[in-house]
Amino acid sequence: MHNIVSKFRVLKTKLYIEKAMKNYKALLVLIVTCFLFTSCFEDNDDNTITASQINDFVWKGMNAFYLYKDNSPNLANDRFSNNGEYADYLNSFSSPEELFESLIYNRPTIDQFSWITDDYFANDDFLNARGLTSGMQYTFISRSDNDPVRYGIVLYVFPESDADDKGIKRGDIFYAVNGTELFYNSPIDNNYSLLNANSFSLDLGTYNTNGTPDTADDFVTPLNQSITLVKEEFIENPIHVSKVLNVGGKTIGYLMYNGFNGSSSELNDAFGSFKSASVTDLVVDLRYNGGGFNTKAILLSSLITGQFTGEVLNKRLYNSELQPLFEDQDPEFLLDRFIDNEDGLTLNSLNLTKVYFLTTRNSASASELVINALEPYIDVVQIGQNTRGKYQGSFTIYDSPDFKRQGANPNHTYALQPLVFKFSNVNDNTDFFNGLEPNTPLSETRTNLGILGDENEPLLAEAIGEITGSGKSSKIKNNSLGILDSFENASLSGGKLIDDREFPKAIIQRLIIE
Repeated sequence: MHNIVSKFRVLKTKLYIEKAMKNYKALLVLIVTCFLFTSCFEDNDDNTITASQINDFVWKGMNAFYLYKDNSPNLANDRFSNNGEYADYLNSFSSPEELFESLIYNRPTIDQFSWITDDYFANDDFLNARGLTSGMQYTFISRSDNDPVRYGIVLYVFPESDADDKGIKRGDIFYAVNGTELFYNSPIDNNYSLLNANSFSLDLGTYNTNGTPDTADDFVTPLNQSITLVKEEFIENPIHVSKVLNVGGKTIGYLMYNGFNGSSSELNDAFGSFKSASVTDLVVDLRYNGGGFNTKAILLSSLITGQFTGEVLNKRLYNSELQPLFEDQDPEFLLDRFIDNEDGLTLNSLNLTKVYFLTTRNSASASELVINALEPYIDVVQIGQNTRGKYQGSFTIYDSPDFKRQGANPNHTYALQPLVFKFSNVNDNTDFFNGLEPNTPLSETRTNLGILGDENEPLLAEAIGEITGSGKSSKIKNNSLGILDSFENASLSGGKLIDDREFPKAIIQRLIIE
């Protein structure tokens, strides 16, 4: 998330405080009305009061939409008794980031995912899997919990990226960057800074278990080989692997889908290939898929099935003020439904009654939505590790009259990406804080990642073994990869469930009236 939270200078502008209202109800109407107009107040003595215009936008956006508004006392509608108190509050924060963070509910546990950006252009690139990257998707591993030394391990490489061109491949180990060892949670914490540069060199090595199952005595042997990588503008294709496997008399479709973004037609074409091959079973690999757009989650769910068009796939729950407004004025907005076409694109749905998902701790948000939403309808088999446990979603909030991109305040490029709703399946299953549990627990290993899409790759081999009943299963539960909870990687598509539908203007109007 560090690459999304603002890295540019704080832009500070001023607003004027207009004549204060004599009671709280009038004050609240004025504050909410200012959702639609430039902020401008004066105190009761008609003295101008200055406050950060961006801070004003941050508070109002969070007050209107934040899922955990009820749990953040400073977002209460009656928090301020007069406009002067409100202005003093805004001025007490040195930056919009500081104010935003103070409003987050239980950052270490409940809300680990909301963020603010000072560059909504870069934020938009991130959400659409565009940006600067070397093309290497990686994570860090350690020998033991107490060891500050880290080793990088490559999980996969974007085709036709600089890393791909220079021969970096899944399973490669690097023990240093630019000749400097990697440390974490020690006096030197340099994992991210060394890899943030637009160009860096990886010092490669091989991982050695020392002939024991105990990872504490493992070590990396240097290969005396260094590869320099250069970041370049790139758009990641979320369809990393799509192929048909014929094993044990079964025709098995395998899709490694790394982000809920990109082209709907390409995803539909992949399912068209499965359909043409008359696949009997499907394995969807979401192990590195941190999420993406809600509409793509609906699309994937409908492509896997096809027999439930029009039925409720997913439910959405907002904060205690928005939820009743939706229920009263636009209850259909609270639901996602299975579809059989998307903007005229007829879906190549497989009409399956069973599907296999491969997951890790990095499977989050939209990935979890699909798994959770399909479970009441078909037989869902999950292989791997618990998912991330992110059952909330967001949309981008801009400083504009209706909080949308058009008409955004030209004086700054701040935007908010807070959690605004949580989802449940048709049976109301939500709040899976510890993630969705696999039917078959299975870890990736640092010494045998395998080739993605190969029938002998451990997680895929497990799925094939369960499909064919051939005993091909390869349950590897020791020497697990040990991905850090603070995991940060080079993927352009990770970590989100973004509601990309139009937020109803009528709801904003109701907020003003009430």
